[in-house]
Amino acid sequence: MYQVDFANPCHLYFIGIGGVSMSGLALVFKNKGFSVSGSDRSRSDACTHLEENGVQVFYGHRASNITTDIQCVIYTSAIKKDNPEYMEAVKLGIPLLTRGEIMGQLMKHYACPIGISGTHGKTTTTSMLSEILLEANLDPTLFIGGSLKSIQGNVRIGRSDYLVTEACEYTNSFLSFFPKCGVILNVEEDHLDFFQDLDDIRHSFREFAHLLPEDGCLVINGEIEQLDYFTKDLPCKVLTFGLEGSCDYVPTNLHFENNKTSFTLQREGQPVRTFTLQVPGKHNICNALAAIALADFLGIPDEVTAKALKEFTGTDRRFERKGSLCGVEVIDDYAHHPSEICATLTAAKAIAKGRIWCVFQPHTYTRTKAFLEDFAQALSLADRVILADIYAARETDTLGISSATLQDAILALNHPCEYFKSFDEIENFLLENCIKDDMLITMGAGDVYKIGNHLLGIS
Repeated sequence: MYQVDFANPCHLYFIGIGGVSMSGLALVFKNKGFSVSGSDRSRSDACTHLEENGVQVFYGHRASNITTDIQCVIYTSAIKKDNPEYMEAVKLGIPLLTRGEIMGQLMKHYACPIGISGTHGKTTTTSMLSEILLEANLDPTLFIGGSLKSIQGNVRIGRSDYLVTEACEYTNSFLSFFPKCGVILNVEEDHLDFFQDLDDIRHSFREFAHLLPEDGCLVINGEIEQLDYFTKDLPCKVLTFGLEGSCDYVPTNLHFENNKTSFTLQREGQPVRTFTLQVPGKHNICNALAAIALADFLGIPDEVTAKALKEFTGTDRRFERKGSLCGVEVIDDYAHHPSEICATLTAAKAIAKGRIWCVFQPHTYTRTKAFLEDFAQALSLADRVILADIYAARETDTLGISSATLQDAILALNHPCEYFKSFDEIENFLLENCIKDDMLITMGAGDVYKIGNHLLGIS
């Protein structure tokens, strides 16, 4: 594998530079003295921000963008080998690295790199830990899968030995990392266009755990089935968290009121102190427990951790309150897996005054087909369900699946469900049917958030 020489910065080219993780990496390497350029399909806020920071961005993927002065090309899993820029780099003999590989090489240059993994909750937990490190004045470098208000974006370039990043299992990207500390929030079926089955996924997470060095730490959900499979023979320290049982970090005296959640932390069986969160749901308590455990390992005082978590108001697209329209509260959430939908809608039911409307945009044909019945059950937690067309992302429709198929599955449960092919039709239906005190949640990993934005007049 090609190794980037950090002592002699060169010209790096990023295919898909406008992506959340790629744009952050591009900024960090630019800050480290590298010449950085790249391309994306269309202009975006991220691309504009890169250009403002001296990064050249091409719009459209073309072979002519790849020039002989480029020393290395970086690409994501969304880039296929028939991409014209990828093919030109191969033709010219320019080394190529995946996003995971370049992140792994970057992590080697920090004394305390931290990777947050799990099927769900990575962005929120990464954000919580980031806020704790910032409150502790540890000046971390941060890579977050969403926009965090306190850093006004998704990346922060620090000057300390701390680096925090999400560690995604898709295409085994996180196995190219070199973390000192790692978190495993949960392990469930997902990304079945890459993984064979749940056993294959579990194996990858075990391999991730075994990346950690002897002086490192694994924070892991103690309620994961057959936990010993992941933790046996690990050389590093292991800390467990969970909602109950014999985990090292457990919440008691859970209290939910309006938009706030509080609990008393029990650490190794002893009550420690009360923590308050401004993000709803038991799943966010679990996210907070993981962040607290890792903060403990890093020697951060409890009062600092508690203050940071109390002030954390969430990340964009994670139960994000967008505004109110004629008494209807509009919320946007990134949930695109049945477990995430259950967690979000359960949290919503605890605080909603009226009916819960869920406008769901399925994400990828593969995921929709694999979890069809699970999606139907999860979405039925909402009072009313509206479906948008499937957001294809990296896929093409070869599986004979559509949102109409999911609608049939929901209707088969005797639960009301509407399906509209356009956002305009969805908006018109909502305007005609939502009433004061209803809660409207736009949900999915695609562009369904635009519905709430348009209704609220947000550009």
